[in-house]
Amino acid sequence: MRELTQAERTTIARIIRVNHAGETGAIRIYAAQIWRARKHYPDMAPALETMRADEIRHCAIFRAAMTERETRPCRVMALWSLGGFVIGFATALFGRNMIWVCTEAVETTVHKHLLEQLHFLKDRDPALYDAIDAIKDEELEHRDHAIEMQSGRGSIDRAAYAVISGLTALMIWLSTWGDPSLMVRDLRRERG
Repeated sequence: MRELTQAERTTIARIIRVNHAGETGAIRIYAAQIWRARKHYPDMAPALETMRADEIRHCAIFRAAMTERETRPCRVMALWSLGGFVIGFATALFGRNMIWVCTEAVETTVHKHLLEQLHFLKDRDPALYDAIDAIKDEELEHRDHAIEMQSGRGSIDRAAYAVISGLTALMIWLSTWGDPSLMVRDLRRERG
C-alpha cells in the first residue's frame, strides 16, 4: 500500500470522527424512541433496542479506530447528541409510523455517505474499509426493516423524511468540513 498524503490522512480522520458522532446521534435517537415505545408501543421496543445495540457496537468500533489512528472525537459531539435526542423524542411523539420514517430517513442518508466513504477508503485504509462495509450492511437492515414496518406515508411523514434527511446530511457535511463534497468529486472524476 502506498504512503498516504496528509490530505488523505486528514480525510480518514474526519471519516472516523463523523461516523463516531453519527453513531452517537443514532444511539440518542433510539434511546428517546425506546422510552416512548415502552410506554405506548411495547411491541416496537425490542426491534428498536436491537437497532440501538447495533449502533452502540458501531460507535465502539469507531472509537477504537480513533485510538488506532490517533485522532479525536468530533468537535460538535454535543450537537449530535442533543440533536439525536430531539429528533428521536419528536418523532416518537408523532407515533409508530413516524419512528420508522425517522429510521428510514437517517439510514438512507447514512448509507449514501458510507458508500462515498468506502469508495475513498478502498485503496487507502483496508481495515477501516472492512469495518465500514460490515456496518453499512447492518444500517441497510435497519432501513429495510423501517420501510417494511411503515403503514404508508402521508404529507407529514414526507415532510419529516425530507427534514430529517436534510439535517442528517447537513450534520455530516459540517462535521467533516465539506469532505463529502471532496469524496463525491473524487468519485465523479474516477467514473469519467
